[in-house]
Amino acid sequence: MRIHEVNEGITKFKKRKRLGRGTGSGLGKTSGRGHKGQRSRSGHSQHPTFQGGAMPMIRRVAKRGFNNKWAQRVGEVNLGDLEKNFDAGSEVTPATLKEKALANYRYDELKVLGKGELTKKLTVSAHRFSKSAKEAIEKAGGTCVVLETAKPVIKNKMGSAKKA
Repeated sequence: MRIHEVNEGITKFKKRKRLGRGTGSGLGKTSGRGHKGQRSRSGHSQHPTFQGGAMPMIRRVAKRGFNNKWAQRVGEVNLGDLEKNFDAGSEVTPATLKEKALANYRYDELKVLGKGELTKKLTVSAHRFSKSAKEAIEKAGGTCVVLETAKPVIKNKMGSAKKA
């Protein structure tokens, strides 16, 4: 093999199959679909998990647990993170936590947890506080501000909404 032969036969765009253009094309008559059967018909589509009539793997494997798609997502921040990233006397809010990349993910409520030490006086705003976190913030001379949570709107079977 020589260096100029490396890319021979490689084309940028593959030519499309021209179906049903006579027997000489190799894809005439049945157009590569074979004779009769489900796949030969127009409009054929099969479920991605279909396994030739056998019980699909997705139905054979036991289903366990429940994943609630309406559950409240709770973001969490530890006191140790606040100690490292904030100066004494500063105000900690969900917006400032997002700026410092401590809670830059989607959540419905923010909770401050008591893991780590806090020696700085901070004003912390969050939706929830653990008991130990609240005690540690107040012991350091700071204050805890509880934010209001927006109530989720739940739709009933008839389509009308009600506040939870």
